[in-house]
Amino acid sequence: MTEQPFDRAAIAAVADIIRPHIRRTPVIAVDAADFGLPSRPLTFKLELMQHAGSFKSRGAFTHLLTREIPKAGVVAASGGNHGAAVAFAAKRLGVPARIYVPEISSPAKIARIRSYGADLIVGGARYSDAYAASETWAKEHGALTVHAFDQRETMLGQGTLAKELEEQAPEIDTLLVGVGGGGLIAGIAAWYRGKVKVVGVEPELAPTLTKALAAGKPVDAEAGGIAADSLAPKQIGAEVFPIARDHVAAVVLVADDAIRAAQKALWDVLRVVGEPGGSAATAALLSGRYQPEDGERVGIVISGGNTVAVDFDR
Repeated sequence: MTEQPFDRAAIAAVADIIRPHIRRTPVIAVDAADFGLPSRPLTFKLELMQHAGSFKSRGAFTHLLTREIPKAGVVAASGGNHGAAVAFAAKRLGVPARIYVPEISSPAKIARIRSYGADLIVGGARYSDAYAASETWAKEHGALTVHAFDQRETMLGQGTLAKELEEQAPEIDTLLVGVGGGGLIAGIAAWYRGKVKVVGVEPELAPTLTKALAAGKPVDAEAGGIAADSLAPKQIGAEVFPIARDHVAAVVLVADDAIRAAQKALWDVLRVVGEPGGSAATAALLSGRYQPEDGERVGIVISGGNTVAVDFDR
């Protein structure tokens, strides 16, 4: 069997398929001085305004629109955002969906999944527990598995964000992207392939890609911290890894306190409420973990907004 290409043409083809079902999320250009940094242009991709609150809807619709759906429907394991996206896509397309999330999933994400009418199972300590339960269900009932990050369709769908951003902000030199399982950064890196410097950002307490790159393969990593419901699988995806190894320029780690500070700064400056995982990329810039060179034009993906309203001044 010939391996299907994973390239710009494949991502562009998927973009055409899912376009009627997703939002073209906005970008906003600001001056870094607004955040107390040296003046330079910054471009934020506001993907938290996507259907179901995150970029995950791109991959979810790619699965449901390009694969044959059995009578049993689809099943997915998720820290929360992927489950919400699959539930949303399934509702829009009239497909049965069963979603497994761990106990650490935030109340906001659990409520969003339930609001879309999916069959929701909450159990297990971490994403890996939810994933094992979802695999058992798929085998026993014949449901189609929609993986949160480590399937070709998932990565192709997430890559459409980069295609869209290139059209909106062709001038950027560098793009900061939060990393969990790696589906988003793999799709983005596969689109740009060196044309833009793609930098991954991980919590210090969930260094999945960092450890994989050091080991030369996916390995178990810690899975904790404030963003554990979105950026803390045990391992980077096996299909994700070679793409990240070849096309991601660097990975930086950020502390939980820096993520909290980035959430507050995004609210104070932009009136954007990003969830912890969705704000990690911003934290890399604001904390100094990523320091641009003179003249470097930086883009940042705010990738998720499924969180409860927060009084940052309390």
